Amino acid sequence: MTVLVTGAAGFIGAATTRALLARGETVVGIDNLNDYYDPSLKHARLNALRREFDGNRFRFEQLDFADARALGELAASTDFDRIVHLGAQAGVRYSLQNPSAYVQSNLVGHCNLLELARARRSSHFVYASSSSVYGGNKSIPFRIEDRVDHPLSLYAATKKADELLSESYASLYRLPMTGLRFFTVYGPWGRPDMAMWIFTKALFEDRPLPVFNGGEMRRDFTYVDDIVSGVVACLDGPPLDDGASKAGGSTAPHALYNIGNSRSENLMRLIELLEQATGRKALLDPQPMQAGDVKDTFADISAIERDHGFTPITTIDEGVPRFVRWYRDYHGL
Repeated sequence: MTVLVTGAAGFIGAATTRALLARGETVVGIDNLNDYYDPSLKHARLNALRREFDGNRFRFEQLDFADARALGELAASTDFDRIVHLGAQAGVRYSLQNPSAYVQSNLVGHCNLLELARARRSSHFVYASSSSVYGGNKSIPFRIEDRVDHPLSLYAATKKADELLSESYASLYRLPMTGLRFFTVYGPWGRPDMAMWIFTKALFEDRPLPVFNGGEMRRDFTYVDDIVSGVVACLDGPPLDDGASKAGGSTAPHALYNIGNSRSENLMRLIELLEQATGRKALLDPQPMQAGDVKDTFADISAIERDHGFTPITTIDEGVPRFVRWYRDYHGL
């Protein structure tokens, strides 16, 4: 049966689409191709998918899933069952500048997809949440059982709201749902608004790297192939409607998981690896902590390991050089 993937031109969405197509699935991908970052990168991801796979198994539609009418028209003409909802307005910092974009995409859009899943009686609805929901949590590593009631950004608040909306639909309509809290994803075809890309670009252009909180930050950097393996494993194992407590505490068919590398790396270690991979010496531009940001992230992945056999295999020592090689190739450096 065909899988609907939202955000199919995005970083994780395109990588997930590739993995599904590679194992023989048929995919309908949707994306509004907005200009939050350069749309040419999104078109390049789509073109790479079209070159690699038979067009009969991959269909792309430019569509804003916050537009209920457009989504309904697609549904009326397309047969699909499972939904992998990876599209969203991303970025903590941009949510301070344009909150309405997050309300439309992450709240209205998410609810539209839930309604679509309800109408279709989808056998599984997998959606992207974020490690940002943990806010200023001081308990390390972040556990799926931790309270997440104090988001530090509107972006984080919308992702927490998505989890709550999904819980209500799973409870009311017994729809199998899985929410995935991603931790700092990086790798080939990554996003230009994230540190890995920003730092690499600055190194090649001999410009200072903006280092927040004086570099005193740690992140659970997760390679995109590991993220995708977790997404696909979860898609294949929908939570049962058996009344038992699921990861995250729901007794409805709704599970929540962290997907991370389960290693918290110092930001300065990342910069060292980028220096080695680019052959450039970094000039640092220390800056204060940004509003809405957090100092540390670290994923406890025991729940997804237990339920889906998820094991990340890519360290930053391996992943960072791979990203830099791709960046060189993509930009012809």
